[in-house]
Amino acid sequence: MKITKDLYHGSLALLTDFYQLTMAYAYWKSDKGEQEAVFNLFFRKHPFHGGFTLAAGLDYVIDYCRNFKFGKEDLEYLSKMKAPDGSPQFEKGFIEYLSKLKFTCDIEAVEEGTVVFPNAPMIRVRGPLIQCQLLETPLLNLFNFQTLIATKAARINLAAKGEPVLEFGLRRAQGIDGALAASRAAYIGGCTSTSNVMAGKLFGIPVSGTHAHSWIMSFESELEAFEAYANAFPDQCVFLVDTYDTINGVKNAIKVGEILRSKGKEMIGIRIDSGDLAYYSNKAREMLDEAGFPDAKIVASNDLDENIIHSLKGQEASVNVWGVGTKLVTAYDQPALGAVYKLSAVKEENGEWVPKIKISQQSLKINIPGIHNVKRYYSNGKAVADMIYLEDQEINPRGTVIIDPIDATRRKRIMPAFYQEEELLKPIFKKGKLVYQSPKIQAIRERAQSQLASFDKTHKRIVNPHLYPVGLEENLHHMRMNLVLKAKQMENGEA
Repeated sequence: MKITKDLYHGSLALLTDFYQLTMAYAYWKSDKGEQEAVFNLFFRKHPFHGGFTLAAGLDYVIDYCRNFKFGKEDLEYLSKMKAPDGSPQFEKGFIEYLSKLKFTCDIEAVEEGTVVFPNAPMIRVRGPLIQCQLLETPLLNLFNFQTLIATKAARINLAAKGEPVLEFGLRRAQGIDGALAASRAAYIGGCTSTSNVMAGKLFGIPVSGTHAHSWIMSFESELEAFEAYANAFPDQCVFLVDTYDTINGVKNAIKVGEILRSKGKEMIGIRIDSGDLAYYSNKAREMLDEAGFPDAKIVASNDLDENIIHSLKGQEASVNVWGVGTKLVTAYDQPALGAVYKLSAVKEENGEWVPKIKISQQSLKINIPGIHNVKRYYSNGKAVADMIYLEDQEINPRGTVIIDPIDATRRKRIMPAFYQEEELLKPIFKKGKLVYQSPKIQAIRERAQSQLASFDKTHKRIVNPHLYPVGLEENLHHMRMNLVLKAKQMENGEA
């Protein structure tokens, strides 16, 4: 995938926050730039008050890292930056260092389409401090948004209960890159197609669409407009019936459907884009069935999301296909995922890895130290728990305890010998070399569906989902608590 190059035609190294560059400069000045470190990218709360999150955006991360470098224009810009006293913001030596900087990190990550949970790492970066630090902002930017949209799409598709969901939010998306990333993530999350033709070209996503109200309005009558459209697309007729009067629109669609049938063609269906969707879809279903069109689909649109679709399902609306735009591509009720990127370990001169802890007045913001990974345990194909564990410690196959990182009273005993397990973080880069083969987007979408199917329906409820157990393996929990207590003692001058 060459999406970044196609869109921006150059280096994206300056797609970062300024403080990443000032920290990189300070690392360089302190001779710490090449010290090895480990950072983890994770989130703290599920979006949309949900019970799961669906990872997406790894392909963009791979593309970014493969092309990571400071271009000539980037370096010229940085060399001309001034400090408050008028002196150069960065020394020439640092600019020269950046000009020779090559990506050499190890990256492990969850595959796209994986169901993920709070506090568990989705991406782990290991390498020189400067490189790890410079990756923070772009990785969060690339992973946060697509994960958010893929999760929203998955929720909408769950609410639709297997009926097709079409994504057509391009005109309401946040710019070109936001629109493309949203279309891609929505497809991963379960949408069957997109209206975004460029996304179709770049990613291989099926595209779909019919006509708008303007088509109807450009003719003397609705019936004439339907007839003209049927003449242009006799095998793809979905008629938008609510330009003037929905009931009359359905009648006109039926008339044109009969003309098509006389020519050996079949009307696919109608679309309703306004009004009481439950009432009009049921009324349209009655009319279509009575006229001999029981297979004609009814497509509903009009600012839909998972909550409205869930409500319409409860009202037994006769909708077969759902068109979702604005509230999907903008993640309407939650504008950001809020993933973070935290240091968890550094390598000292003696070669020893030292775990690092960040404490806070909020237990939610205390990070998980050390070099850790995530195992998912399955029983008969169903996910039962996720364990965050230290990679250098063995796990007792006869039993261990996982402990909720926020509430230590929430515990679950795991018997690894009785479960199937999957290690979630997969090698992506080794010493800067790509070792992962990105699957095609259709395979990513299938993985998402398989992952979602492995979780109990209670975890996927639209409202008040049941909490899936995710916890720290007990050795990691104890190490974390000891580091927290030690840090608090130092803070209080007790060390």
